[in-house]
Amino acid sequence: MENLHSFNVILLGIIYDPKTKKILLSRRENDPYLKDLSWCFPGGRAIKGEDIDKTLKNTVKTKTGLEVKNLGTVFSRSYPGKEEFLQIFFLCEVFKGKEKAGDKIVELKWVSPEEVEGHFSSPFNTRLKEYILSLK
Repeated sequence: MENLHSFNVILLGIIYDPKTKKILLSRRENDPYLKDLSWCFPGGRAIKGEDIDKTLKNTVKTKTGLEVKNLGTVFSRSYPGKEEFLQIFFLCEVFKGKEKAGDKIVELKWVSPEEVEGHFSSPFNTRLKEYILSLK
């Protein structure tokens, strides 16, 4: 039987500002699991036994300083070349807080939907790209 502890669920917030029509990206350095990771959507691992919505909101707040509303799941995938990671993407909107990079995030940046893919050094899924472009 495979080791069940080697599977990780990653909760990622696509934080969208409907007024400016921009999306918040976060930049990391020296990710221990994905060497080519730089810009990403803010988020982190699900915690066994903890509510997914609560974990997502707490993680986003820790990494961005912002409190968000979770508007729902929009996409999920296993990470190419790292099948032990299941990524779940949630559409979020800011409702409170002051933007400030925290935890392992070194920079935050608001970009238009058309600019999102260009910031990623890792593979960008076509269906996720289509969804993000629909936000403009």
